[in-house]
Amino acid sequence: MSTFDHTGLIKNINENLAPLRKAQPEAMQAFGQLARASMAEGAVSAKHKELIALAIGITQHCSGCIGFHIKALHKLQCTRAELDEMLSVCVYMGGGPALMYAAEATKAWDAMAPA
Repeated sequence: MSTFDHTGLIKNINENLAPLRKAQPEAMQAFGQLARASMAEGAVSAKHKELIALAIGITQHCSGCIGFHIKALHKLQCTRAELDEMLSVCVYMGGGPALMYAAEATKAWDAMAPA
């Protein structure tokens, strides 16, 4: 099972990106705007967009993506059943490697769940 501390990982990523945000403010602001526009409510709900983003993060083997998108899914009141169904699609499409990151995602889900 994963030993990642996704809350700490998110904090570290944000801290490590601070110099890039300072050096390249326009590019980083543009990336943030792209994220906000892409993830906004629309024909596809914000929750479903976050599930899609998490699925991509899992199949691309991105632990940071898992942390950020699990955190967002909790805020959007995603259920464990919705997460689990999406994870089964990840495993179907990504095989064994996706299964390993699905395990990481379930651990992050539990660790980051609101009290």
